[in-house]
Amino acid sequence: MVAPYTDGMYTAAKVITFCYGHRIRGHGGACRFLHGHNARAEVVCRGDLDELGMVVDFGEIRRVLRTWIDANWDHRMILAEGDPMVDVLRAEGEPVFTLDGPPTAERLAAHLYGVAREAGLPVVTIRLWETESSVASYGEA
Repeated sequence: MVAPYTDGMYTAAKVITFCYGHRIRGHGGACRFLHGHNARAEVVCRGDLDELGMVVDFGEIRRVLRTWIDANWDHRMILAEGDPMVDVLRAEGEPVFTLDGPPTAERLAAHLYGVAREAGLPVVTIRLWETESSVASYGEA
């Protein structure tokens, strides 16, 4: 039997998919218009192994972040506070989530990182795929 390595670090990652819409006001291209994405968030946690040999139970990541995403972002418009479309959409009964700045993939990754940290998950990085070929991340360097 080979002894476990001692010079590495354990990580565990969970992928959560969801759909959302947004726009980036002031953008010079098509992103200035309301549009949607099929997103993928990868949650990477790091730490020592617990008594069961896990960094964190994948079910716990799902319970915390899938629940939060379903309640706040999935099939919702995510807009900047002050965007005039917030009031228009809410007047029509549409659910809207607001951020204190442009709802870019980078800012969504950072926001989700904060949600994970506040919930006590040992998260080190959030990667948010806005499309299959475009990903932004936030976390420890």
